[in-house]
Amino acid sequence: MYIDVILPLPLANTYTYSVPDNEKAELQPGMRVIVPFGNKKIYTGIIFRIHQTTPDGYTVKPIIDILDEKPILSPHQLPFWEWIASYYQSTLGEVYKAALPSSLKLESETVVTVQPDAEDEEISLSEKEQELLTAITAKKQTTISELQKQTGIKNVLPLLKSLMEKQLVAISEEVKESYRPKTETFVRLNNVQKDEKQLKETFDALGRAKQQLHLLMTYIDASQILLKAETKEISKKELLKKSDVSDVILKNLVDKNIFEIYKKEIGRLNTNEITPSPAFPLNVFQKKALEEIIISFQQKNVTLLHGVTSSGKTEIYIHLIQEALRQGKQVLYLVPEIALTAQITIRLKKVFGNELGIYHSKFSDNERVEIWNNLLHNKGYKVILGVRSSVFLPFNRLGLIIVDEEHENTYKQFDPAPRYHARNAAVVLASLHGAKTLLGTATPSIETYYNAMTGKYGLVQLLQRHQEIALPEIKIVDIAEMRRKKQMTAHYSSVLLEKIKEALDRKEQVILFQNRRGFAPYVECSSCAWIPKCKQCDVSLTYHKSFNNLSCHYCGNTYNIPTICPSCGNASIEKRGFGTEKIEADIETLFPEARIARMDLDSTRSKNAYEKIIADFEQHNIDILVGTQMISKGLDFEKVSVVGVLNADNLLNFPDFRAHERAFQLLTQVSGRAGRKNKQGLVIIQTSDPEHSVIKQVIDNDFQAMFNQQLQERKLFNYPPYARLSYLFVKHRDSAVLNKATNALAEELRKVLGKRVLGPEIPLISRIKNLYIKRFMIKIEVQASSEKAKQIIQTAINNVRQNDEFRTVLINFDVDPM
Repeated sequence: MYIDVILPLPLANTYTYSVPDNEKAELQPGMRVIVPFGNKKIYTGIIFRIHQTTPDGYTVKPIIDILDEKPILSPHQLPFWEWIASYYQSTLGEVYKAALPSSLKLESETVVTVQPDAEDEEISLSEKEQELLTAITAKKQTTISELQKQTGIKNVLPLLKSLMEKQLVAISEEVKESYRPKTETFVRLNNVQKDEKQLKETFDALGRAKQQLHLLMTYIDASQILLKAETKEISKKELLKKSDVSDVILKNLVDKNIFEIYKKEIGRLNTNEITPSPAFPLNVFQKKALEEIIISFQQKNVTLLHGVTSSGKTEIYIHLIQEALRQGKQVLYLVPEIALTAQITIRLKKVFGNELGIYHSKFSDNERVEIWNNLLHNKGYKVILGVRSSVFLPFNRLGLIIVDEEHENTYKQFDPAPRYHARNAAVVLASLHGAKTLLGTATPSIETYYNAMTGKYGLVQLLQRHQEIALPEIKIVDIAEMRRKKQMTAHYSSVLLEKIKEALDRKEQVILFQNRRGFAPYVECSSCAWIPKCKQCDVSLTYHKSFNNLSCHYCGNTYNIPTICPSCGNASIEKRGFGTEKIEADIETLFPEARIARMDLDSTRSKNAYEKIIADFEQHNIDILVGTQMISKGLDFEKVSVVGVLNADNLLNFPDFRAHERAFQLLTQVSGRAGRKNKQGLVIIQTSDPEHSVIKQVIDNDFQAMFNQQLQERKLFNYPPYARLSYLFVKHRDSAVLNKATNALAEELRKVLGKRVLGPEIPLISRIKNLYIKRFMIKIEVQASSEKAKQIIQTAINNVRQNDEFRTVLINFDVDPM
């Protein structure tokens, strides 16, 4: 018997291994096995296929061990992985790495041990060699990463090589399993003591040992062991706390064979009992939309719910989820940002209690493993609320997928591969399960709305806000004119500042939106216009006041702020532009009595940061919330009456064919945060181009006009939805080699694809992490075979790679880029 194994490596193929006779009956696809790879490496692979075909041309290695008794994947996951790998031009190994929580992937670490009799040898060693040998000897065996931490020596490999040549140490590859179930110590009576007669004798025997008797009585009372009801398990920690005695007293009772100590696996997740409450009743418009969705699902597998902001889409989702659960199905509820899960969790928990599970990257690996196992073994979760990676979870009875805010580009994975889009992947995942997909948003993506208009998807519209609250009033402020009239205070118009003051006086809340984080997007010499850039990336550095440094938002490197310009020698470095950190500082000065908070990537790095900011804002502990696009995505705050967009021009003038679509979506979504409960809100948009068509479409809330305009332009220039788009990013440390490689690749691609290939071009950011970048754009007709086109592109790449000079060139494939 042979098995084809997926390894967690970016390799195109699966690899075949033989199976010992005594283990043949145990194996199934989806189980993990430990296999050798190369000369010394050991990896954990996933069984992809079991067969009896002997491979030709090489000797097959046997597997080392089987890790699982049963598959850790559900039956639909391997076909789903295959689709992801095929459609997004990645490898199964890359999908495997993205899909499984890190703690389910075992790590192969180099283990270093001292050779027997090494201490008896008298061999001349350098100071660092002696230091390394002493560290290894002290621990008997250790890993390279531990040695580097312990000794502070950055590169221990040459020293280890020397010690190995002198036969003082040996290395071996050992697999280390990183997931450990969380356990807790519990206490119970010895089986003999459960007899009432024996227990009475024990009480008599402990007559003089007051504390021991007190501990025993506390246990009996807490565990309810003498009652007819089921005995309650008592942890050691809980028992000692209730009895207020020391650990020594408990040990005495264990030594007397009265108590037994045992360990039990417990979950890391919050499992406090929550009593579900009924969902809110739907209004007339919501009921009509729900009925239309159910009818649409009878004919279409995918339906778009186009509902204006604050129309109550979430309540419709809840009623659909309840219906799916009544049918014994599981539900996946996707949101684009972790920030959204915090608020929606509260609403869903009230209805679904402990049937709701949450899955996102702020959870620890061990917590994610527990959610994975819970779903795999049908232990309790029936509804999963999560971000894009949730599509990889092991569902068994999936009946419905809801993709909320389906237009958001954060559903797209950029790096590393696979560069999948969770919305599109969700549609395929649902089809594999025979499930339905609901796409919900106030501002559909052009492609989704086109699919609905052409009949591929169903379409349901909800155009009335909940409780029929009016859409917010949108006021446009021409900041170019304001500056001319000297009516601007820094970056804030007099109109905006006046409306903020009025809102604060009424004890209402304000949201200020700026889609740039940091204090200043760049610093510049006012004498010669020199701008500091990252040494590894072709990008200007952002000033962060809280860290008092310059930071690269692409590689993460930080730099000290120069006091003197290295170009002209003048001490004239000034901060330019403004980000959320600068706005926060300005508003604190302008409104010193207001309570101000900021929500961006920098302020929400910790696990519970989102929840704290949102909870504080909901409880009116924050008056003004400053944020990036995080604050635009479906959040619902009762007392927000004013929303300020500080610079719409950044959105409108971005050099991308989706710029106007995104600007409309973002401005509409941000506007939707105002006046959601009690009264009409006010949105103030600051721009230098008040006559821009997108600004007018936002004012009129005219999605159809934006859609029609964009559709005409895209048809004219052959962009999606009239063509399938792919990018090829070519990268290399040497710009000369990169130029040669891209010219060769352009020639290969145009042999077959001709004018469908655009480029190579230099992208906006032409170097990241010391890799120079060039990009191809490839447009394939919708009616053409996308699979054939991808094969042609891959053949061209393979032909170029045959040249030895280009073997180190990196080529990344991005299908359906955002």
